Amino acid sequence: MSNEQPIVRVENLKKYFPISGGFLFNRHHGAVKAVDDVSFTINRGETLGLVGESGCGKSTTGRAVLQLHKPTAGHVYFKDIDLTTLNTAQLRELRPQVQMIFQDSVASLNPRHSVNKIIGEPLRINNAGSEREVHSRVIELMELVGLNPRWSKRFPHEFSGGQRQRINIARALALNPSFVVCDEPISALDVSIQAQVVNLLKELQEQLGLTYLFIAHDLSMVRHISHKVAVMYLGKVMELTDRTTLFERPLHPYSQSLISAVPLPNPKLERKRRRIILQGEVPSPLKAPSGCVFHTRCPLAYDRCRTEVPEYREVRPGQFVACHLADRDGSSIIPAQIA
Repeated sequence: MSNEQPIVRVENLKKYFPISGGFLFNRHHGAVKAVDDVSFTINRGETLGLVGESGCGKSTTGRAVLQLHKPTAGHVYFKDIDLTTLNTAQLRELRPQVQMIFQDSVASLNPRHSVNKIIGEPLRINNAGSEREVHSRVIELMELVGLNPRWSKRFPHEFSGGQRQRINIARALALNPSFVVCDEPISALDVSIQAQVVNLLKELQEQLGLTYLFIAHDLSMVRHISHKVAVMYLGKVMELTDRTTLFERPLHPYSQSLISAVPLPNPKLERKRRRIILQGEVPSPLKAPSGCVFHTRCPLAYDRCRTEVPEYREVRPGQFVACHLADRDGSSIIPAQIA
């Protein structure tokens, strides 16, 4: 569990991708606001789950935090070091402490390299010992993630999807990082394997004291692994709070609609609860709606929502919401009889 010491602070993070075209390719026709004014903190030894529909900016946020995408604006502090101010050499020096587990376990592994070479590559790049020491560390990492060390000479195509993701995890842990961004690490896996990988990540967190930003769209898995959860929509954080509060007393209508779609194991409770079905499609981030970006699909939207951007603020202790309705009493919010 967290010891309440922030290791990552993200302040007003923005990542816009300019759109160019026509005869003059340097002429800009707008920008895709993939991440638009996102703020959160992650305490040491804690997991922040980042959820939302496809295309809402979750993965871009994770990459911008690690500076794989250079932010358009905002700040990212890792142990009080502002990563946005570092040059390439300074970032390279810091890389061992911040790592990423990618979604696609096939594309992220070189098919021509053996497991020994893949997992040991970060160690060799950083001159972390002799070849014998590197090999010893690879064996240690394979055992740590539940892979047979005798498979170190095999190639990625000889493994299942779950085993390839374990190779990815071992490579990410090679240099003993303290912060890891998990970019939908289970979405490409069979349902029967997803729980195994999530449980492995939890065990490694407890054993090594890791801090995670866990990006996913499966709310049941996010609830299982996360201490806090941030809900994103069209590049913005709609709500952020601890997992218990989010699943039992969500305030934002979008959070409530997502949670209402998660099936309950108890058939009696499942039959009684209220489902919230959103109408329409997610708008294009190239032309985000005015005011609250969610107002085009919100069942409670009123005039203020269409013209005024809601302030992202703490409306209850530890519960941050970007919704005008949070200014009113609880009866104005959709009843949270969905958890």
